[in-house]
Amino acid sequence: MDISGKAAIVTGGASGLGAATARALAAAGAKVAIFDMNEELAKTVASEIGGVAVSVNVSDDASVDAAFTAAREAHGPARILINCAGIGPAAKTVSSKGMHALDKFEQVINVNLIGTFNCIRRAAFDMANEEPMEGGERGVCINTASVAAYDGQIGQAAYAASKGGIVGMTLPIARDLSSVGVRIMTIAPGLFKTPLLLGLPQEVQDSLGATVPFPSRLGEPSEYAKLVQHICENQMLNGEVIRLDGAIRMAPR
Repeated sequence: MDISGKAAIVTGGASGLGAATARALAAAGAKVAIFDMNEELAKTVASEIGGVAVSVNVSDDASVDAAFTAAREAHGPARILINCAGIGPAAKTVSSKGMHALDKFEQVINVNLIGTFNCIRRAAFDMANEEPMEGGERGVCINTASVAAYDGQIGQAAYAASKGGIVGMTLPIARDLSSVGVRIMTIAPGLFKTPLLLGLPQEVQDSLGATVPFPSRLGEPSEYAKLVQHICENQMLNGEVIRLDGAIRMAPR
């Protein structure tokens, strides 16, 4: 796909991996709509790249519906969807505090997994009703999982389940949408310089980076964004999950 001139939606686009992706897509000529709960920060990024910001909670269906309507009105139907919105609270199944709170488990699933699927189904519906582009392609959706889908650590039952669900639905959705020329891919990042990790003391960041076999450092959000751009441009990438992790395999804790 030639990104230039295409409408794109980036969920969680106000910071971290999403913000880097929004900037990269805009630099390649895309018209970017940033979906995020942090409206102020989303507007700041949108103003930098000439895009639009939409306040949205991906776990709320009405909010997502309104956001897609706003994005279509601004740029037309999206040909590119990047799902970066997500949360990652940690809690053990059983601890000295008692059982894992069920509503907290449900919240993570609702945001990370159901929110991702809801955005895919809405974007794909719009894409399927557009004219095909070169090679019969109508659009591409790229999801964000995590190495926790495979190597979930202590306290990551909810997070790993949500990301494992994203991994598991990638191929079936790609098969579902093959007849209309919409591709689905997932990236499973390792340790990246996201706001969560950047909030840790520098010595902790350095220690985490040293656990990555090579390169022994935290990933840059721009490296995630480069992979997103390549996936958009490479039509043969479909129905697959790519670990972007420097060969790390997470320890139990």
